[in-house]
Amino acid sequence: MTAKKIVVVSSGLSTPSSTRQLADRLATDAVGLLRERGVEVEVEVVELRDLAHDITNHLLLGFAPPKLEAALESVASADGLIAVTPIFTTSYAGLFKSFIDVIDPQSLTDLPVLIGATGGTPRHSLAIDYAIRPLFTYLHAIPVPTGVFAATGDWGDGGDGVRSLPDRIFRGASEFAGLVERTDRSQRVSDPFALDRPMGHLLGGLAGE
Repeated sequence: MTAKKIVVVSSGLSTPSSTRQLADRLATDAVGLLRERGVEVEVEVVELRDLAHDITNHLLLGFAPPKLEAALESVASADGLIAVTPIFTTSYAGLFKSFIDVIDPQSLTDLPVLIGATGGTPRHSLAIDYAIRPLFTYLHAIPVPTGVFAATGDWGDGGDGVRSLPDRIFRGASEFAGLVERTDRSQRVSDPFALDRPMGHLLGGLAGE
């Protein structure tokens, strides 16, 4: 049986990063659940902080340097994507959105996505459903029902009557693992109406360069 490939995209800016920590926890639970079911898994982590200059250059010039090209190819060949971003000013990080903008518009079609986000306070958790989930839905990905938000206070005991962070991570990972197990990348459907270049390139007159 061919191993399932999970790509983990983390757009945390600091070191160490709570965004990367959440991404790792989500991946660990998902991989563990898949292996319990006898599914072999390969995991690749993409740290967008390390690709920031390449992403900007790609947006400006329409050319992906080798490291960014490798990351884009990994997403395109994945059986599942774990995408985690910090929340800045009530929405996803600009670096996160810029990476999504340079992905081939058809790469995410029918791809299971586990969404994670981090922020200072629980009130930012709504950004998962009003900002991040619609982004992946628009790109014809399959976001799992449970998005996992981790506020600063969630990295403690979580015993305030709200479902604890480990419980939320496990629930999201369970939904994600179920979709990844059934995913056949060879059967993923391409959208015939998708743009062959990001909209920013077309508006910037770069489509023919």
